[in-house]
Amino acid sequence: GIFGMHEGYSIGQIAFPAIQAAPSFASSFPVVLKGYDDIPCLIPCAIDQDPYFRMTRDVAPRLGWRKPALIHSKFFPALQGAKTKMSASDQNTSIYLTDTADQIRTKVNKYAFSGGGETLEEHRKNGANLEVDIPYQWLRFFLDDDAKIEQVATEYGAGRMMTGEVKGMLSDVLTEIVHDFQAKRAQITDEVVAEFMKVRPLHFD
Repeated sequence: GIFGMHEGYSIGQIAFPAIQAAPSFASSFPVVLKGYDDIPCLIPCAIDQDPYFRMTRDVAPRLGWRKPALIHSKFFPALQGAKTKMSASDQNTSIYLTDTADQIRTKVNKYAFSGGGETLEEHRKNGANLEVDIPYQWLRFFLDDDAKIEQVATEYGAGRMMTGEVKGMLSDVLTEIVHDFQAKRAQITDEVVAEFMKVRPLHFD
């Protein structure tokens, strides 16, 4: 089969692809979608989820349902670099929405992998490797200013901007986002959560 399953797999593993596939179909949400069961589905996902939805696209016509469509998102790298991953067991691999400004700055300065030169002379000569530089890569996700990102790419890539400057910029951007989230979260009540989580029809007419 698609996932190479055999009789040694648990029932949970065998059932999981179907569980992943179910939300692809409007009929899974009779209340939310007011009974409409022919609404097409667009799924944003990372490439590691692709096999589940390729399977879904293959099976859907046989069931009389529409094929879902996919948008593949970019992987978001851990602070230590693209070849590592964020882990709940290591708080230094990522920025938490509960982090303070000092914690954010410490994590970025100490753990964010740099593509800059090992020495100032080397950096001035060759510039930063933007493909592996985590502060720059994260700015591409979080800095809502394309012109500024382009400026960083040009100056940092040419060695005219230092790693410390880019890390400082990222720390400021992340701190603003996290503090804004924390302020808004503090205003959320149990009643707001209950209303948000309530199964209810969407008004899209």
